[in-house]
Amino acid sequence: MGEFILAAIFFALFLFVVWARNKEESGKRHPASRETPKRSSVTQIAAKRPSHFDVSTSKHLAEPIVITGGAYITDGDTIKINRTQIRLFGIDAPELNHPYGKKAKWALHTLCKGHTIRAEVTETDRHGRTVARCYLPDGRDLSAEMVKLGLAIDWPKFSKGKYRNLEHSDARRKMFLADARQKGRMHVWDKFEANRRKT
Repeated sequence: MGEFILAAIFFALFLFVVWARNKEESGKRHPASRETPKRSSVTQIAAKRPSHFDVSTSKHLAEPIVITGGAYITDGDTIKINRTQIRLFGIDAPELNHPYGKKAKWALHTLCKGHTIRAEVTETDRHGRTVARCYLPDGRDLSAEMVKLGLAIDWPKFSKGKYRNLEHSDARRKMFLADARQKGRMHVWDKFEANRRKT
């Protein structure tokens, strides 16, 4: 009986020694698992990562993110692809409850119907909305097409005047509320809303 207990103790000690050696060798084979990286290597890794987009300053993305799919039309300058709401780059169309608003929405619907739209995300605006250059399968720019139809105006603050030469001569008169928004004349909106509530 005593010999059996002694043998069991020696066997347990043997197993403990084997386990301790294996753990020590495992640590030597994988030193990275026990040590934190040096500060310089962490900095190098961080430097390789693309910088995050700063919503407050609407910085452009280094490389555009591309979203493709059928478009659900929200209004004359906003679409939704795969649950992402996208503002068309560089233009301003009337709101749905403003003159020409519904017409603009249905014109954009007609342009997009049955097509896969390619949206190249360029930035996020100050409201956190995704802004993208959107294209039809034949390469036509949706922003340009809406301006050509006379149902949107160029927004030079964002487009740098890219679509201004496509505007109809009476576009800013017809879409006076969009024009007023661009010029910071929001009292024009207030007056329009007040008159609309009276009727």
